[in-house]
Amino acid sequence: MSCTVSMTVNGKTVSREVEERTLLVTFLREHLGLTGTHVGCDTSQCGACVVHVDGRSVKSCTTLAVQADGAAVTTIEGLAAADGTLHPMQAAFREHHGLQCGFCTPGMVMSAVDLVRENPNPTEAEIREGLEGNICRCTGYHNIVRAVKAGAEAMAGAQAAPVAAE
Repeated sequence: MSCTVSMTVNGKTVSREVEERTLLVTFLREHLGLTGTHVGCDTSQCGACVVHVDGRSVKSCTTLAVQADGAAVTTIEGLAAADGTLHPMQAAFREHHGLQCGFCTPGMVMSAVDLVRENPNPTEAEIREGLEGNICRCTGYHNIVRAVKAGAEAMAGAQAAPVAAE
């Protein structure tokens, strides 16, 4: 059976005809060509597929596209500014070497952004706990934790920055 799914993805309204059993990750990757969201395990264990749905982290490998019908979805491709300026968390991952192979990075960054929205000043222990559902097989997590801490500080600074008068 197929149905029409409509949602806002990275600020753009999209509609596609999909099978009812289509996973959100499949919708994003195969129907929209947004391949930054990775498929690692298909069982919600690794976190490589994390995206935001209505501002909350979800594992898109176990979420049906129809469950996101009418929602606002943000992928790693939509996190940076329109001019290409990296989101503070993306910049922190780059600056603090919070990646090696990069496969887990999109999910880590998306999870970290949600973690910091919920807890703007997380401790190292809170960061480690907040990222428990994300697996990295390369880094040992030390640089990821440093990157999240720096990203949290940068996000707080960006929110506190005064708006320039036009």
